[in-house]
Amino acid sequence: MQGFASVLAGMPFAALLIGPDERIHAANAAACEMLGQGIEGRHFLTALRQPDVLEAIEQTARDGQARRTVFLTSEGGRDSTFQVHVAHVDAGAAARGVLVSFEDLTEREQAAQMRRDFVANVSHELRTPLTSLMGFIETLQGPARHDQAAIDRFLGIMAREAARMERLVHDLLSLSRVEGEERVRPREPVDLAAIMGTVMTMLRPLAREHDCAVQFESGPGLIVPGNADQLQQVFTNLLENAIKYGGTGNRVEITLESHALDATLRVPAIVASVRDHGPGIDPLHIPRLTERFYRVDTHRSRAMGGTGLGLAIVKHIVNRHRGRLRIASEPGKGSTFTVILPRWTR
Repeated sequence: MQGFASVLAGMPFAALLIGPDERIHAANAAACEMLGQGIEGRHFLTALRQPDVLEAIEQTARDGQARRTVFLTSEGGRDSTFQVHVAHVDAGAAARGVLVSFEDLTEREQAAQMRRDFVANVSHELRTPLTSLMGFIETLQGPARHDQAAIDRFLGIMAREAARMERLVHDLLSLSRVEGEERVRPREPVDLAAIMGTVMTMLRPLAREHDCAVQFESGPGLIVPGNADQLQQVFTNLLENAIKYGGTGNRVEITLESHALDATLRVPAIVASVRDHGPGIDPLHIPRLTERFYRVDTHRSRAMGGTGLGLAIVKHIVNRHRGRLRIASEPGKGSTFTVILPRWTR
């Protein structure tokens, strides 16, 4: 049995041996951690309480056929899914009985759920403007065929809905491209002050439209290793959000600072902050803001032309640059989005 216990210890996931007397004869450290310390010597019914698992063990003990089933646990609010492999073993007196091993499928299940949620969200986001377009097309082909005022009004709405779909497709392609490149760190020197100046110029008409004053402060030597186009996209998304969601008459402050040693990255870094003085965000929402399609106010976001992907794109670009994104906000006190990037040191 000692030799078999060493075999269990070398297995990459939780495993235990149930002997002919229906007691647990051996269990590796992973199994003890999952099912509880001191399970060796106990009847398997007291350690494995889920009916499907118990039934699979009992049937394999009777007929010797290998089986698979699922074992679910919930610890500290975290649900885990394991595929249970049940097999008959007979190594003579050293080890005889049923070998039960647990393969952790939690991350695989979570990834599958994320894919399902993503497809459902994309379908929903596209269905709404498509339904609107189809309805207006039907109206223009029928009752409004000769109504010039209705034609002009409906075509304007259709153009806005088509632009909304175009923005969504563009953001989806951007997100896919960034995710595909996330493991490849960009290494070209990029001047963040120049990037920010370009972004401010691009968004000046939007700032005027919202009566928003944008203030910019920076110092010298603000060079980071990066991809200029992607970093421009980061600060375009952040500044556009600050202008749009800060409210009319808002003030946005942008700062760029060089730190000799950043406490977060533990290397010389550039810290870029975009702060608005708008209504702020309930802290409850902050951990989820970078999730795909997550919105604090769905109706307002869509009315502003948002796709729900902007901050997800920001997060992945910052990750690719080996940086950090921090979000701080309180209701009534505005929001601050801070990007910390390693400084160019060559």
